[in-house]
Amino acid sequence: MPFRSTKKYLQYKFDTLMSKGVISLISGLFFISVIFVFIIAIIGALLGINNSETTTISFWDLVWSTVLHSLDGGVISANKGNWMFMTLMFIATLGGMVLISILIGVLNSGIAKQLENLRKGRSLVIEKDHTVILGWSPQIFYIISELITANKGKKNACISILAEKDKVEMEDEIFMKIEDFSNTKIVCRTGNPIDLTDLEIINPHTAKSIIILSPDTSNDPDSLMIKMILAITNNPQRRPDKYHIVAEIRDPKNIEVARLVGKNEVSFILMEDVLSKIIAQTCRQSGLSVVFLELLDFKRNKINFLEENSLVGKQFHRALFAYNEATPIGIRYSNGTIQLNPPGSRVIERGDKIIAVAEEGSKIHSTVNPDLNIDGTAVILTDIINRKPENTLILGWNRQAKTIISELDHYVIPGSKVNAVSEHNDIEHELIVLSKSLNNIELQYTFGDTSNRRVLDSLNCKQYDHIIILSYSQILDIQEADARTIFTLLHLRDIAEKTGHPFSIVSQMLDVRNRELVNVTSADDFVVSDKLNSLMLSQVSEEKDLALVFEDLFKSEGSEIYLKPASEYVELRKPINFYTIVEAAKRKNEIAIGCRMLSRYDEDAIEQGVIVNPDKFKLFTFFEEDKIIVLAENDW
Repeated sequence: MPFRSTKKYLQYKFDTLMSKGVISLISGLFFISVIFVFIIAIIGALLGINNSETTTISFWDLVWSTVLHSLDGGVISANKGNWMFMTLMFIATLGGMVLISILIGVLNSGIAKQLENLRKGRSLVIEKDHTVILGWSPQIFYIISELITANKGKKNACISILAEKDKVEMEDEIFMKIEDFSNTKIVCRTGNPIDLTDLEIINPHTAKSIIILSPDTSNDPDSLMIKMILAITNNPQRRPDKYHIVAEIRDPKNIEVARLVGKNEVSFILMEDVLSKIIAQTCRQSGLSVVFLELLDFKRNKINFLEENSLVGKQFHRALFAYNEATPIGIRYSNGTIQLNPPGSRVIERGDKIIAVAEEGSKIHSTVNPDLNIDGTAVILTDIINRKPENTLILGWNRQAKTIISELDHYVIPGSKVNAVSEHNDIEHELIVLSKSLNNIELQYTFGDTSNRRVLDSLNCKQYDHIIILSYSQILDIQEADARTIFTLLHLRDIAEKTGHPFSIVSQMLDVRNRELVNVTSADDFVVSDKLNSLMLSQVSEEKDLALVFEDLFKSEGSEIYLKPASEYVELRKPINFYTIVEAAKRKNEIAIGCRMLSRYDEDAIEQGVIVNPDKFKLFTFFEEDKIIVLAENDW
């Protein structure tokens, strides 16, 4: 029994040593090696071994000789003399070979284990002023691309991602979708963003900003998002300074509780609400989608905040002519509030910042006493245009439809109509309730399959000014819903081609990857997708105050972006510089931010002839079909 107990005890100690890792194993191996060397040396000393016929080796010489033979098996070939010495050194050589083999095995196992741990994505991220992304969705590739562009020129730029997904899978997908990472390092870690222990892996306490993505796989993504915010803000290890968190909310009814949780540390993007407003605005104005993408994209012009001391004490209308490379659109006041298209007489005070559209705000400087060459004779002030009721066709239905119709009601005049077409009868009651809150729109309902060609032909689409294709996001999964949208869009394009009557179409996509499947050849077709939401998340993560700008820009109250005929501002067929356009818009209490050249090709145009923030000294010649892009309170 004692023997068994001793054996089990030694086995337990050995197992414990083996489980402690590489360092413990190497330490144990070193201890065994020392014992082995001293045992060989003691045996040699007791036997009085010598390496020749007359010379006896001392104990420490035996120790050194044993070490050499243990480390290098080739030393034994040089041994001569006493056979006992040679035998003992041969044993030392064999023992050394065994010990070194074990050492190599231990090191190999340790390296393999470390690589496996790295593959699991559980090692701590040691970064500072990095961007943290919590969660995973198809939007992440657009967000990373935008952040890479924003990080150009910055040192030690890093994006850290924490999601419940295999680290290697995340890295493989990112490297497949994104080609150029420039100077930005991408770090992926596997973990649950609402778990405090996992959250520490990504080191959010030293991050510049934190982006929280709404998971597509959850039935209640807003609840998970709120838990992620709580995991950061209520973390016992949280930093004393405020966090800069950007999160998306899908259901507007959750915004109040989200704000209670996030307080003033979180900027929320109401995903469905924002997309609804964008659809409502873009369906009425072809080309507006390109303007929005330009303002939200880091690659070209974007919205900047400029602090210009030379404009302090001057009226805002002076700022409109102070820059050639930038277009002022508003003021961020010293108290943190913003105002787009403020009165021209508004005085800019110290601490205020100019909100301007420019490629790179840090490189923009005002021009001192420029010769603007404004052609006052070309400026035209037209009378208010008589507006007509508008007819809109909505194909499909989801939770955003009611918001879209309510937004349209703010823009159109009485007598306008909206016909909602869906194969689900349950929306008829929703329309009856909604119609009671509308002032300008008469609602109609048509039952039918929106992807069926016969149904579309029977609708007589030529009678509608605008067509909106909505995704069946509430009853179909993402891919099925997008497939239905694509079928409907293709049918409408074919109808337009055969009838010779082009349609103004706005199509909604749920998956950003499906947007690329649709070849948007028509200038009037615009596919709204999560890309816009991704761009806004990226922009706000870099500049917190942009959340207020976007909120103001996309709501029906206040000033919005409109594309108006050039003939309402300047004389046609006459070369003028853009400062003249700015002057013409100023006289209407509007701000000109660009133009849409449909009459001829312009090398500065981005897409569909749209030019945002043009060179103010560049000469333009406008024709009847050309548009001026303005920030105004109405479209008439």
